[in-house]
Amino acid sequence: MKSLFKRIARRFSITRAKPGGRPAAPTDPDFLDRKRAKLERIGPLLDDALPHERELLFYDFLTEELRREFNIAATENISAHGYDNEAEAIIGRFSDGFILDCGAGYRADYLDNVVNFEICDYPSTDVRGVGERLPFHTGAFDAVFSFSVLEHVRDPFACAKELVRVLKPGGQLYCVVPFLQPFHAYPHHYYNMTAQGLANLFGDAVEVERQEVNTGGMPIFMLTWVLRRWADGLSGAARREFLELKVADLLAAPASFLERGFVTELERNCRFELAATTSLFARKV
Repeated sequence: MKSLFKRIARRFSITRAKPGGRPAAPTDPDFLDRKRAKLERIGPLLDDALPHERELLFYDFLTEELRREFNIAATENISAHGYDNEAEAIIGRFSDGFILDCGAGYRADYLDNVVNFEICDYPSTDVRGVGERLPFHTGAFDAVFSFSVLEHVRDPFACAKELVRVLKPGGQLYCVVPFLQPFHAYPHHYYNMTAQGLANLFGDAVEVERQEVNTGGMPIFMLTWVLRRWADGLSGAARREFLELKVADLLAAPASFLERGFVTELERNCRFELAATTSLFARKV
């Protein structure tokens, strides 16, 4: 067991998570035993007809063909977040079943009844692949999570269809997507959605019970994100001018600010991250 843990530690180069580095394996002393047992339980849920490899810590369905088709690129960004009360309640409700967390990111808390599906081989990842081609049998899961993932997939309609396919009849879907959020790539960010757009992704395949703005999606998160990023995209006098503005000042007509330094001197990357619109010019090939 110790030698196996050393192999994991060498593979991820660190023993604890570092900013900008690879996250470490969960520190639970029985993590490796639980991981091994969970992978055995996951086995019957998988579509073995699809090309894959059984790695030390996960099943790998992310082939080179899928990488090319869905523009999967290597990234040093680490996605990590906790579960909210709604998700925790669903996890507790299906403690004897299986829940798919599609695009789980890195999970410091490794749960026996949640299958962590990712494109990244984090220590907590159980199955690696793409959301548009989930490598699970139809009706495999009691519940499915998708938290801030569909904006990052190349074909969110295909991914939504797959999320529903792998749910059991009557199974629970819990999905969260951004609406007014700046550009954030892991490594790609394709789409933001309105509440109507999110419901439209799933169409008649599900019965929508309710839609709401949860705590982590409250407008204040969007507002502070934009303001902080804007300030970070400035320097010198333009930054000072921006930070001295009052909320009341910013309620003026947008066109009145177009020649102000805090607008004209905003760095190019920041303009794209916070843009009201973006433009595309192209030529048919």
